[in-house]
Amino acid sequence: MIFLGLDIGSSSVKVALLDGETGRCLGAVQQPEQEFKIDAPQTGWAEQAPTMWWDATVAGIKQLIAQNPGAGERISAIGISYQMHGLVVVDKQGEVLHPSIIWCDSRAAQTGAAAYAELGEQWCMSNLLNSPGNFTFAKLKWLAENRPEVFAKIDKIMLPGDYIAMRLTGEATTTPSGLSEGVMWNFQNQSAAVDVFDRLGVNPNLIPAIKPNFGEAGQVSSEVANALGINPAAKLTYRAGDQPNNAFSLNVLESGEFATTAGTSGVVYAVTDKNISDRQQRINSFLHVNHQPQSPTVGLLACINGAGRMNSWLRNLFVEAGSDISYASMSDVANKAPIGSEGLVVHPFGNGGERMFGNKLLQAEISGLDLNRHGLSHISRGVQEGVAFAMAMGTEMINNMGVAAHVIRAGKANMFLSPVFSAAFVNATGTPVELYDTNGAEGAARGAGWASGYYTSREEAFSCLEKLSVIEPDQTTAQQYQDAYTSWKNKLAL
Repeated sequence: MIFLGLDIGSSSVKVALLDGETGRCLGAVQQPEQEFKIDAPQTGWAEQAPTMWWDATVAGIKQLIAQNPGAGERISAIGISYQMHGLVVVDKQGEVLHPSIIWCDSRAAQTGAAAYAELGEQWCMSNLLNSPGNFTFAKLKWLAENRPEVFAKIDKIMLPGDYIAMRLTGEATTTPSGLSEGVMWNFQNQSAAVDVFDRLGVNPNLIPAIKPNFGEAGQVSSEVANALGINPAAKLTYRAGDQPNNAFSLNVLESGEFATTAGTSGVVYAVTDKNISDRQQRINSFLHVNHQPQSPTVGLLACINGAGRMNSWLRNLFVEAGSDISYASMSDVANKAPIGSEGLVVHPFGNGGERMFGNKLLQAEISGLDLNRHGLSHISRGVQEGVAFAMAMGTEMINNMGVAAHVIRAGKANMFLSPVFSAAFVNATGTPVELYDTNGAEGAARGAGWASGYYTSREEAFSCLEKLSVIEPDQTTAQQYQDAYTSWKNKLAL
């Protein structure tokens, strides 16, 4: 059997095929080659067309099947990973009514704060483990208040992955984990938070049918199967937001296990078996993909919006100056500067409201710049250390909630390809990082295989997950990194 994995990001769609018998990836592609456009009609806004994601999904599946003749008819199960917290609204015909308000859009922060005040802090922390904040429900409420003509036509609301699932199966569905990431799940009742909808004047019938994260959630429609060249009996069996899926991809499933990723945003994600929350709302609590009422798992998520985005901003400056420099070469440039960049500090914010700082619209900052001493290498290192230190702060916040990190797992990709970044993160946290050969699309495919029943245990599902290396804290430089991290925190202007 072959399992198909889809990773629907805000930059691109990644598609992977996994051979069930060997557990190995048969191939992976990305569509489009250039990054998706993010529209920003106003400052702090971020929108994308859901149909753009679907078109890229179709192109990616067709491309991958063409590269692997005969594979399409052997696909038995499909898994979907997707950018979290976005809002998709459709009418009764399943047509999109408004551009998706995606994860880094900040327009609903005040709407969420008002909802939090109306519902009450104690009730929210006990039942939702979160404030409505700037999450999916707050975005829906914003539509109700600011686009009533659109809101009146809504038949169903969905997360980005739910929209792709609908296009595959023809049915509008969602999942418990998806609802929790939108702050639409009641952890006390173990059900959709219809009380939030009722109390805030939104019809709970807008919530689509709830299907399991692990388990059959629909069958590919014959029309779509024929158009894509895949097995018409293929079933959708796994669905998760990108960060819970990243953790799953790294075999992070039990209490006390940590995962991290440093792509467009930087995330540290820990699993606990307790319904705990951060009253300051710097860390968010969502259902993990393998949550069961009798065996609860909750993901604690620290997010930095401007991680890889800060690094790509710097690379774009190189490109504009006529240098088509690679990210690997940028790391080489950064390595020419000493640890701590001789006092130059970069705070990598400025890509939407930062959750770890109360959804504030912070700006990216370079401070401590000495024009007679600092050069390009210092700025390059400052960017990588700044991202690493922001993620270390998220790790520290999770540790302070009572969940300690003994080892952290990451895919060897994005900023973890940089020795400078990796060393800064490991030494600032004082925690080893295990690097693995996997990605979100492959993880979604593996999830589909396990959820379909082909793999019967965790050990079987992850038997082929390859650990590439372990980065340990360096006792000779750890204190220098700790001093640089402390200086970075002290210069935060909040």
